[in-house]
Amino acid sequence: MAKIQSGAGAVKHAAANPTLELLERLGYVVRGLLYVVMGFLALRIAAAQPGGKATDLSGSLVWLIGNPFGKLVLIVTIVGLAAYSLWGFIRAIFDPLHRGRDTKGIAARIGFLTSAFSYAAIAFFALQILAGQGSTSNDSTQKAVSALLTNPAGGVITILLGVAALAIGAGQFIEAYRATFKTDLKAGEMSKSEKDIAVGLGRFGMAARGVTFLVIGFFLIQAGIHHAPDKATGFGGAFLFLLSQPYGHLLVGIIALGFVALGLHSFACARWVKLLGSSAG
Repeated sequence: MAKIQSGAGAVKHAAANPTLELLERLGYVVRGLLYVVMGFLALRIAAAQPGGKATDLSGSLVWLIGNPFGKLVLIVTIVGLAAYSLWGFIRAIFDPLHRGRDTKGIAARIGFLTSAFSYAAIAFFALQILAGQGSTSNDSTQKAVSALLTNPAGGVITILLGVAALAIGAGQFIEAYRATFKTDLKAGEMSKSEKDIAVGLGRFGMAARGVTFLVIGFFLIQAGIHHAPDKATGFGGAFLFLLSQPYGHLLVGIIALGFVALGLHSFACARWVKLLGSSAG
């Protein structure tokens, strides 16, 4: 037992390395940039301007690398998102943000694990592109569901994924209301206006993300019930669905601004979030 505790302490000490924490802050910047691009492209659709696109975070990355500095952007993205993914595991295991071990705390820490795997997948996607092996497909949800539905239990699993997406969407609204994340910031280093703006951006962004997760969950359930992968949709499809509704351009415009706000909130976290070595700050 003593050896296990000693090993865990060594891992925790390594995770609090200042260089790693700097890379984790870079991860927040990269994450924020992907959300800003995602919202910006959707906002152009809402405004009926050329160059708009309904996409997800991977699609944002594809858009970002379409310039002479694309390879450099890819490398920075891989490093930043790998570090951000690791930060997700650190949050789940060592609980530097003090979510606790009650039901809500465990749910939050499971969410951190989900985030870790999600951003690791985007980092891997970027690595594949860098190696010349990646597809620049913007939304892989239908492909994933199509593969899943070849399994006898695929329909049930897809429905469960849809229910999970609905739960995540509801959780985003609850988080937007409660703003638990505001305790993750180094309030002592922020002015009142800086904190109010950071919290407001986070609330707006999470509410916007909640709407898209509800749409994604609904269509995943439909895909599972009807064994029809073409009914499944990711973030890009959610934007297009919202666009087709009454006052769709206004609705997508608001949601798109919410994703931009989420990106700006991530920038604020890059500066002020408490990492493992500063969790008591």
